[in-house]
Amino acid sequence: MPTGSVKLHSIKKLGQDNHSYEVSDEGPAGSYMSMTNSKDKEKVKENQEQPAIRVGFFQLFRFSTCKDVAMMIVGSFCAVLHGSAQPLMLLVFGLLTDTFIEYDIELTELRDDRKECVNNTIRWKRNYTIIQDPTQPLNQSDLGLIINSTLEMLVPLRNMSCGILDIEHEMTMFAFYYVGIGVSVFLLGYLQISLWVTAAARQIQLIRKMYFSKVMRMEIGWFDCTSVGELNTRMSDDINKINDAIADQVAIFVQRFTTFVCGFCIGFVKGWKLTLVIIAVSPLIGVGAGLMALFVAKLTGMELQAYAKAGAVADEVLSSIRTVAAFGGEKKEVDRYDRNLVSAQRWGIRKGMIMGFFTGYMWLIIFLCYALAFWYGSTLVIDTEEYTPGTLLQVFFGVLVAAMNLGQASPCLESFAAGRGAATIIFETIDREPEIDCLSEAGYKLDRVKGDIEFHNVTFHYPSRPEVKILDQLSVAVKSGETTAFVGPSGAGKSTAIQLIQRFYDPKEGMVTLDGHDIKGLNIQWLRSLIGIVEQEPVLFATTIAENIRYGRPGVSMADIITAAKEANAYNFIMDLPQKFDTLVGEGGGQMSGGQKQRIAIARALVRNPRILLLDMATSALDNESEAIVQEALDKVRMGRTTISIAHRLSTIKNADVIVGFERGQAVERGKHNELLERKGVYFTLVTLQSQGDKALNEKARQMAEGGEPEPERLNLSRAGSYRASLRASIRQRSRSQLSNLIPDSSVPVVGDLGPRAYSMSQEDKYKKSTPEEEEEELVEPAPVARILKYNAPEWPYMVFGSLGAAVNGGVNPVYSLLFSQILATFSVTDPDAQRREINGICVFFVMVGVVSFFTQMLQGYAFAKSGELLTRRLRRIGFQAMLGQEIGWFDDHRNSPGALTTRLATDASQVQGATGSQIGMIVNSLTNIGVAVIMSFYFSWKLTLLILCFLPFIALSGGFQAKMLTGFAKQDKQAMESAGQISGEALNNIRTIAGLGKERSFVEMYEAHLTAPYQAALKKANVYGACYGFAQCVVFLTNAASFRFGGYLVEQEGLHFSLVFRVISAIVTSGTALGRASSYTPDYAKAKISAARFFQLLDRVPSISVYSNRGEKWDNFQGNLDFIECKFTYPTRPDIQVLNGLNVSVKPGQTLAFVGSSGCGKSTSVQLLERFYDPDHGKVLIDGHESTRVNVPFLRSKIGIVSQEPVLFDCSIAENIKYGDNLREIGMNEIISAAKKAQLHDFVMSLPEKYDTNVGSQGSQLSRGQKQRIAIARAIIRDPKILLLDEATSALDTESEKTVQEALDKAREGRTCIVIAHRLSTIQNSDIIAVMSRGFVIEKGTHDQLMALNGAYYKLVTTGAPIS
Repeated sequence: MPTGSVKLHSIKKLGQDNHSYEVSDEGPAGSYMSMTNSKDKEKVKENQEQPAIRVGFFQLFRFSTCKDVAMMIVGSFCAVLHGSAQPLMLLVFGLLTDTFIEYDIELTELRDDRKECVNNTIRWKRNYTIIQDPTQPLNQSDLGLIINSTLEMLVPLRNMSCGILDIEHEMTMFAFYYVGIGVSVFLLGYLQISLWVTAAARQIQLIRKMYFSKVMRMEIGWFDCTSVGELNTRMSDDINKINDAIADQVAIFVQRFTTFVCGFCIGFVKGWKLTLVIIAVSPLIGVGAGLMALFVAKLTGMELQAYAKAGAVADEVLSSIRTVAAFGGEKKEVDRYDRNLVSAQRWGIRKGMIMGFFTGYMWLIIFLCYALAFWYGSTLVIDTEEYTPGTLLQVFFGVLVAAMNLGQASPCLESFAAGRGAATIIFETIDREPEIDCLSEAGYKLDRVKGDIEFHNVTFHYPSRPEVKILDQLSVAVKSGETTAFVGPSGAGKSTAIQLIQRFYDPKEGMVTLDGHDIKGLNIQWLRSLIGIVEQEPVLFATTIAENIRYGRPGVSMADIITAAKEANAYNFIMDLPQKFDTLVGEGGGQMSGGQKQRIAIARALVRNPRILLLDMATSALDNESEAIVQEALDKVRMGRTTISIAHRLSTIKNADVIVGFERGQAVERGKHNELLERKGVYFTLVTLQSQGDKALNEKARQMAEGGEPEPERLNLSRAGSYRASLRASIRQRSRSQLSNLIPDSSVPVVGDLGPRAYSMSQEDKYKKSTPEEEEEELVEPAPVARILKYNAPEWPYMVFGSLGAAVNGGVNPVYSLLFSQILATFSVTDPDAQRREINGICVFFVMVGVVSFFTQMLQGYAFAKSGELLTRRLRRIGFQAMLGQEIGWFDDHRNSPGALTTRLATDASQVQGATGSQIGMIVNSLTNIGVAVIMSFYFSWKLTLLILCFLPFIALSGGFQAKMLTGFAKQDKQAMESAGQISGEALNNIRTIAGLGKERSFVEMYEAHLTAPYQAALKKANVYGACYGFAQCVVFLTNAASFRFGGYLVEQEGLHFSLVFRVISAIVTSGTALGRASSYTPDYAKAKISAARFFQLLDRVPSISVYSNRGEKWDNFQGNLDFIECKFTYPTRPDIQVLNGLNVSVKPGQTLAFVGSSGCGKSTSVQLLERFYDPDHGKVLIDGHESTRVNVPFLRSKIGIVSQEPVLFDCSIAENIKYGDNLREIGMNEIISAAKKAQLHDFVMSLPEKYDTNVGSQGSQLSRGQKQRIAIARAIIRDPKILLLDEATSALDTESEKTVQEALDKAREGRTCIVIAHRLSTIQNSDIIAVMSRGFVIEKGTHDQLMALNGAYYKLVTTGAPIS
């Protein structure tokens, strides 16, 4: 009888800890509705994600010491004793019942005037006949009476004792038994829990230490393949799962299992016949529970699958939000999403029905079981007299308690399985040997280091991306004492070479040597101590400046720190700070400016007094002034050291001794500045582009200075990107894979500018900042229930019927205790026929209650599922609509990445159900339960009721506490772990810096120091927790002791019928647990309110650029006249990078404007301003003289067609993709075909088997690039736009397709204003205006011929044929 053996609460008398039941697999009535919804989904999810379990249960204890083992053994022993307490109680209970019944029979006998008590036995009175008054004449009937009674009196009485029973004394005895058992239960409960929890805390402490120290020893390649986010979750959640599996759950499992065994033992010993009869029926319940679990899992699976479709739509739409916005497809997408929600809703409702049906079925079977057991049991008591009534109860409840406890033991098994699953990965990591072990002592240390570094035919690819060759047979020699500069485009392998020198990775082929020794043979810590590295984005740790510098070399004196700071030009600014060297630099160095951070990092590198200095873009993130200062510092310290410098700025490279040009993982050129300029290779291209940009900037700066405006800080302008930044970004990206891609990658082409390198705004800071921000976001005010209900209003009839069902279900409990006590009463009836009749009547009544509760459960299940699912669907739809209405800038925030938003739609919406439907059912259920019970009890015996009501709060508390126990105390643990979590987070995020500095050990020590606080807390918790558990378990025993003792008094003194004592006690105790149970669902409720609040926050957010509003100007003869006036712009997510810096350019209607320039100079950004994805910070964009911010957004976008570098296609047919170009009207097939012809697409489509109905696959993956590009062009043409934007529309194509696409584009441009962004000059030569951009503004503009005549940047580009990149 695994589940549902729910309600027998009467058992409470037996000291059952019985709210236990809500544990039973599916919670009891109504209650579960609220749970299952969320829980089952989680279950299904977990099952998909859970790794194969390769850890046996006892292996979980592999880190336990002898002391731990001893504690666990004693704890288990206590649990066994505790488990046997409940069945013991039943023995007491049986005797108690017999006593009451005997007493009652004696009373009934003595009420007969003709009997009396003589010498403790009941006799007929001798002088009975005299009673008849002789004066009255005898009439017929009286005569009959007398004759009858006299006949009866002639029969000698059965030998019945009387007068021996002092019921109060007996009850006092029983009360002492109860109290005794209660006290021992308290002690045993306390010990079993506190010992197990303490032992677990000690083992977990050890596991955490071992795990963290092993992770810190792993090679960097391992971190590339394992995301930091995942490691952080493992350290918190997975280890907590192991904790759950080896702590209190084990003790509780042992206890419940013992109860199960003892219960059956009592059943078989005391009365095997009845036990067998009950066992014979129990498979019905087992089958019901099994089927229910099966169906629910299956239906949940179907529901999730159905939702997965809708989720896929949401994900597709959100990840290509720019395309959706550009083509005004918001309404269309919301409808498509809604259509997919219908099937999920249908499955959800079916699930509700099935669950209602099975819960009803369980109740039906349980009540039929009662009827059968009492009916058969009563024949054994009355007819064959094999049992006393007490035995009947002992057997019945023994089996019942056993079955319930078996049901409750099963959730423990789940947590064991979860623990073993979590342990699999953690133990495997602990056992893994790192390939490059940074803490090993092996390898030799050279006595003298000259500093010659040489790469011999090195081939390398990152373990995380084995298909991309980063270095290809690289051979380079770096001489000691010289400064060598590595230059080359992003991704050419410069930073990688530097990482190989530090031995973060080992090359796949070839070798790296230091003074002729292969560095694989050298000691790692020693090798890294020779090297000082300054990176583009230096990582500082959240401590003081002095400490940060001290990280460079342990045990360095303050004097050394000061010299290092002086050498790095950092001393002066540090002394200006109020706390000087003790200034805290903030999380990730956030309190310092870029230049200051850089100089502290240089000081940290210098304090090591390194032989080899590696400078990876060390000045790129600085403005001119700080650059000059830092550069000077670097020039000072380079003397006499082997220095390798990677840089993009000329100023930093010119004076290097040797310059090495990298391209595609090979060193292609080498020499001094002037030699390389003559070769016109890689170096030359870089130089040309840059000197132009610099000239223009200086020009501009001069003008500004004259105009008296301060020069805006030129932070990160030359983000010409570096491999390092993109690598870092890609690693971060993986580490946040949970948040889906942090970097809107190629799927969002419109932002040419959001490529990884734009993200070089320190990813580190960003990551760090993100954590606290997420925390802040959680602090939403829970939503008012009224507002949630408002969304559920249309379903009110369902809710009313559901509540009615719930009310009836609530009344079942008290009715049950009424019937139960009625049965006891029948055992004291002396007349066998009346007794039989009553018993049969009661059994029929049991059957009726069962049938009624079957239907009401079904009603409640269905009604609430229906209203809940409709609400979920409505919220998802509204939420999705609100998301699509936000401005594009909102999607740049990593918290709103497509992945995060899709999960929010999936989970928040379904959690909100917890606050309406089933929750209301739950509340109604509990209220009627308590109401009926209390009213009934007051009616039968108000004195006893008052006494028990005093205990009610405690019973409810214990019920609530137990429910809380099941959810565990994970939350508090999480908070305690936070400070340790911060350290591990900081360490894992900056693992490269830590490895470079060789600081792994000190971080492990810091982490271990921070573990003591949570460990102490856990030990303290063990005691509190044990005490609470013991208290919760013993309350019921104490309640029973008091109430039976008082009951005995009332029976004797006030002639209360004993069955009423049982009735009152069982009614109130069951309702008390119901109270506790109701309180236990509050977490679900709170979660629902918070989810709802997050949802409403989204709905209430007013986007700064609103898509759905009709406000804004519209005008009829739209010309397409565009002016950019002094536009300045920074992306909201990267406020420190000025992307547009005063852009001035204008286009007349019908003209073509071409933008040229290196990546990151703001070309694509200007296009996005025009589309109004963003609004400029300063300056304005005019369209036909109207300011863009005043124009109606849908109107403006409907006039613009866009074709981008990586066009985003949706997962539907070609025709539908083309139709997407205009979502405001129905488009006929003819129009599609003519657009396709203009885009040179028609012939190709007709060659496909399904022609225009061919599905393009997700992201258009079934087609080649050229084909996708032409579909995108057709899509733009069908809009018939006045303005056409081509963002590198042909750059990704090979020459042949480029020709076709170019022709298509030239056709499409006719008579439209057009803006082209291109890298290939051939595509722009015939434009009306060509604007060359650099660093956010135009440095030259004019036609092709004018610009050639200028001999400026454009001329150089064209003549050298260098790619503009």
